[in-house]
Amino acid sequence: MKPSISFVIPVRNDAVRLDACLRSILKNGTGRGQIEIIVVDNGSSDGSAEVAASRGAKVLTVDQGRVSALRNYGARHASAEVLAFIDADNEIVAGWVYAALSCLQKPGVGAAGALYHAPSDGTWVQRVYDHLRGARHGQSEAYWLGSGNLAVRSDAFTALGGFDTSLETCEDVEFCHRLRASGLKIISDARLKSVHHGDPRTLAEVFSGERWRGRDNLRVSFRRPISWPSVPSAVIPIVHVALMAAAVIGLGAVAIAGRVGLLVFAAAIAAFVVPTGLRVIYAVVRDGHLHLGRMLQAFLVACAYDCGRALALVSPAPHRRGEAPKVKLA
Repeated sequence: MKPSISFVIPVRNDAVRLDACLRSILKNGTGRGQIEIIVVDNGSSDGSAEVAASRGAKVLTVDQGRVSALRNYGARHASAEVLAFIDADNEIVAGWVYAALSCLQKPGVGAAGALYHAPSDGTWVQRVYDHLRGARHGQSEAYWLGSGNLAVRSDAFTALGGFDTSLETCEDVEFCHRLRASGLKIISDARLKSVHHGDPRTLAEVFSGERWRGRDNLRVSFRRPISWPSVPSAVIPIVHVALMAAAVIGLGAVAIAGRVGLLVFAAAIAAFVVPTGLRVIYAVVRDGHLHLGRMLQAFLVACAYDCGRALALVSPAPHRRGEAPKVKLA
């Protein structure tokens, strides 16, 4: 019997979290042979491939390539009419498969997924980062969704040529833009819940992570067909990096220009932090969490995020996967 859904999971040296991911998928069993699991191993040396095989997954080995190429390679070996892209550091809930298939059965829908959830035992940074990510209630049409928790019709994926392998980051945003331009909808459904154990645990990880993720932001945001709702995410970092440069220049000019240099510095800092603060206040008030401590934490996380995204334009960081969180194996 042909499987109803094929899970494609790229992995590199993440055996513990991969095992938790696979166990969460297996809890979605809808009958023998209905779920196909394909793990694309990117040269792991920690036993990730062995873990995948022990859970019944088909293991493919690709020594080199970006994550987009790994996902495309796995998709080419999938046999179901629905592709489920799940990252090795994600766990999905029971009922995920049913929800994904029900969404994709609707006319005109090409993909379905949902925003990530932070781990329940996460750090305060992870909790705040999760809060700033946005609300995840009910079902609604989305402009894009992350490829670590995404179900796509295989015929649509093939027709569009899969993910763009020239991109190191933002390949999911770019793919979703092309999918919507083709006339298909993307549905965000809260039933497709996933826990992302790879969320940044510290402010430093937020900063370095966004310096990496933001490196292809401009290329994707202004690539035709342009998705205008995503343009602010590209324009804001440009404004921020200009303000950061103005602050440095103003501070450096204090010895020469005196008060004028201080005014330039103060104005640049204010123009940077005030909009960030207003965004934080809106996010906190939105869910009714009027707590000064929470607002301060959210402000710090948002500033680390904004600084990382801005500096990604001029000094992008390499990808550094943090230490895997402790996930108990069965």
